[in-house]
Amino acid sequence: MLRNYFPVRLFFFAALFLAGSLLAADTDYSSLNAKALTVKLPTDVQWKGANAAGIEQIVITGDPTKPGLYVVLARWYAYHNSHPHFHPNDRFITVLSGTWWVNTGRKYDPDGMKPVPAGSVVTHFANEVHYDGAKEGDAVIEIIGMGPATATPAEDK
Repeated sequence: MLRNYFPVRLFFFAALFLAGSLLAADTDYSSLNAKALTVKLPTDVQWKGANAAGIEQIVITGDPTKPGLYVVLARWYAYHNSHPHFHPNDRFITVLSGTWWVNTGRKYDPDGMKPVPAGSVVTHFANEVHYDGAKEGDAVIEIIGMGPATATPAEDK
């Protein structure tokens, strides 16, 4: 029963998001107290261009290179994956759009990667080896963690 409920719920939230996006596009936010909150619409979020690994990142808050809480949006371009690595702290990832692909272990096996659809939440546990990326299409994820956000290579070749 619950399995059949999920697609209906996902469709409902997608429709709600689309309606909210259309409504927000015509909204004037200038009357809001900027000390209380800020609003960044999708058109306000400027991606800067992918790095050599095929990832663009936007820091929402904090500084991933320093100790403390950070939130980052990351866009994985299609056909780009990381290789086995680990992080010193837990990281909490929400897939916002596209399909993100994940796998665990020190042996890089891109054919064994598992799809994680939009709306899913993934936890990278501290010091545990994993790798991830995008296959046929781009994927946008939100990463929440405690810095510094280092990655230690851990691939067996």
